Parts: sequence; C-alpha cells; structure tokens
Amino acid sequence: MSAALPLVYSCSGCSSAAQMANHLALRLDRDGAAEMSCIAGVGGGVAGLVRTAQAGRPILALDGCVLKCVSACLAKAGVVADTHVLLSDHGVRKRKHADFDPDQAAAVYAHAVLPAAQALRPRKAPAGGASDPPAGRQAAPAAVPGH
Repeated sequence: MSAALPLVYSCSGCSSAAQMANHLALRLDRDGAAEMSCIAGVGGGVAGLVRTAQAGRPILALDGCVLKCVSACLAKAGVVADTHVLLSDHGVRKRKHADFDPDQAAAVYAHAVLPAAQALRPRKAPAGGASDPPAGRQAAPAAVPGH
C-alpha cells in the first residue's frame, strides 16, 4: 500500500462492537481509503509492527467500546492516533455472543469512519504545488462528532 494512505487500527475482540470495528477497518483497507495494520502486534511489541505505528503516518483508531483497547495498545508504543472513532459514540452497542448489525455498520462507515479516513489523507496539490500533509498528532485522541 501507499505511504500516502493513513493507517487504520481496529479493535477485534469478541463483542459485536469489536467485530464491527474490525469489519469497518477491513472495509477501509479494501476500499483503498486506508491501510489496515495489526493492533495486536503493536500491543504485543512486535518490532516491525511497532515501527510501522511509529513511522509518523496519519493514524485512525477504531475502538468498539469505552475500554478503548486500540488507544491503549498504541499508547504502549508511544503513539497517539490522529483521529479516534469510538463506535459506542455512534450508537453501537456492545453485545457478547452476537453479531453486529450490517445496516448499522454501513451507516457508521458512511457517516463517521470513511469521512475520518478521508480527512487524514493529504489534499491534492494544484498543478506544480506540493500536497498539504494532514494535521499533526494531537495531544489526546479526538472523537469524531456524531451524526
């Protein structure tokens, strides 16, 4: 993938919210809107994956619930996401032993996740000009406003 794409990290735990976060990150990756990387590897201290997280590329964190496991794993590597989307802030309920609602996932993708990823991509430059990089790292993860 292109280094111009933002990285996306997602929760992938056992709840419906976690699996929705993983599904949304995979969709961003498959749609070419972001490059998904492995948050388990970052949290586990796998050197190559930690280096990827620390490389300075824009990062979108997708957490399913208020436990914010993605943010915690990034913090272990000294990284703060540029944008943090907490699915529970968008009406996603955490349910155990249940699948996520595909219609709700499509709505959250369209209204929160895809716009967040697009905002992290460098703007196209006018002919002969350099592109503007996305905003720098924030001191703390920022929530994407609800719709």
